[in-house]
Amino acid sequence: MRPETAAAASAPPPPPLDHIARIQSEWARERPDVDVSPQGVIGRLHRLAGMLTEQLCVVYRRFGLSEGEFDVLAALRRAGEPFERAPGELAVHTMVTTGAMTKRIDRLERDGLVTRRRSAGDGRGRVVALTPAGRELIDQAFTEHMRNERRLLDSLPPEAAAQLETLLTTWLGHMEPPHHARVATDRADPLCRTAQTPGGSSRV
Repeated sequence: MRPETAAAASAPPPPPLDHIARIQSEWARERPDVDVSPQGVIGRLHRLAGMLTEQLCVVYRRFGLSEGEFDVLAALRRAGEPFERAPGELAVHTMVTTGAMTKRIDRLERDGLVTRRRSAGDGRGRVVALTPAGRELIDQAFTEHMRNERRLLDSLPPEAAAQLETLLTTWLGHMEPPHHARVATDRADPLCRTAQTPGGSSRV
């Protein structure tokens, strides 16, 4: 047997194609006239987003929360003392319609985690605030949430994770409008807010 033939025979088999690579291969066979290379990035990001959401929701459920309810409590906690925001502001921060936000607030108020009251600055407006029980819950849940995110990210070497963060930050900067423009757009036409994470979550 020639040396190169022996080397080829002893070489390990190539790794199996992942789900996205199989789809690309099938499309390349069926539509060789179309460039399917973008699926390699977009498809994998989309698939990862779904898998990550499933893993993140494990922690939310442990604290009796849905993903959306976690987002509301987190947005209130990030506001700082006295841990309150107007419902419309919450809708913008969590990237959902005001109707969806009302349902979330209703459930959280029923569970004693938030309260509604009239705004001190504007008697006609209302604000949503964390209760002591709500603050205690979100502090515990957020701690576990960050441990969970660290566990998920630790599957990558630190250098690769840092490089990925840089790439995603650059790409998001091209895709996402500036904050003030996004807020104006959201308030003007909430029905057009379709480009968001699965479940309408801000995830932070």
